[in-house]
Amino acid sequence: MVQDLKKTPLYQHYVDAGAKIVEFGGWAMPVQFSSIKEEHNAVRTNVGLFDVSHMGEILVEGEEAKDLVQYVLSNDVNLLTDNKAQYTALCNEDGGVIDDLVIYELNHDKYLLIVNAANTEKDFDWINKNKNNFNAEVKNVSSEYGQLAIQGPKAREIVQENTDIDVSGLKMFEFLKNVEVFGKNVILSQSGYTGEDGFEIYCHKNDVIDIWESILKYGVTPCGLGARDTLRLEAGLPLHGQDLTESITPYEGGIAFAAKPLIEEDFIGKNVLKSQKENGAPRRTIGLRTIEKGIPRTGYTILDLDGNEIGEVTSGTQSPSSGESIALGLIKRESFEMGKEVIIQIRKRQVKAKIVKKNQIEK
Repeated sequence: MVQDLKKTPLYQHYVDAGAKIVEFGGWAMPVQFSSIKEEHNAVRTNVGLFDVSHMGEILVEGEEAKDLVQYVLSNDVNLLTDNKAQYTALCNEDGGVIDDLVIYELNHDKYLLIVNAANTEKDFDWINKNKNNFNAEVKNVSSEYGQLAIQGPKAREIVQENTDIDVSGLKMFEFLKNVEVFGKNVILSQSGYTGEDGFEIYCHKNDVIDIWESILKYGVTPCGLGARDTLRLEAGLPLHGQDLTESITPYEGGIAFAAKPLIEEDFIGKNVLKSQKENGAPRRTIGLRTIEKGIPRTGYTILDLDGNEIGEVTSGTQSPSSGESIALGLIKRESFEMGKEVIIQIRKRQVKAKIVKKNQIEK
């Protein structure tokens, strides 16, 4: 029941707008306001606005905060700066991805981790469990934050009109802290989950509604989880719980750039990831585009043309941009060949598909 779910400060706005509301990660969230296709196309051609205040925020601070986040994360924390964030992974001892996340260095001893909504408590407990003797404090500060994502080719123009800071040169994962945007003090990050230009705005929870309403005055399209999923899949971006799990490593899940097992510092899962970097992972993530009619869905079996099982679909949909059926899949490494034809078992039918680059599956 909706009344038993967590709600963002914008929940009543979903209701008033007539949005279709669903349960997602324990939250009542809009899956669509108008239609998934309309919202999807708005982001691709103009600009859309997402409420992502359900995402979790974990603060790690203290004298050895940097040492702690490096120990629990797979990327190289030394590459962080006070205006450069980082995509990374929280891994278990086997290198499996407990969660994928973004980390911000607020200062030399304070780090903000943006984690997936459904994993917030699990991530918080895991970091605390592995705090060992690090002189650092771990806090779940999710209740203090709101988060909005303004995405699309015209997003930068709208943000620039509403801040005195020059945002024209901000590049992916660069951010500005303690800046005034839409009249509120925020962290402004050039990032998103759509494959388009845009920003994520981290603000105090009490400022979410004002910023949301300010942005919508520009004729921006409010968007739900449905468009967020089709957009990220067209861009080949993984979803934790499907394309990334605790049994899928960064090298298998297509986020090898988020693992740095050759650094001097130790971190959880390093030995497994080092072996996979040097020797190859047993599986790899691929992009798929169907040749025949049929929509691949999560869990569908992937076969080679001889009928041998080689993997499974991890995410799939019909692309609103091209109308074609697209997917991400996890297959045996030895079965990979770019451009190769494979078979997807869609219920009782076998549908041919072609292996393509992950960021070109909708083309």
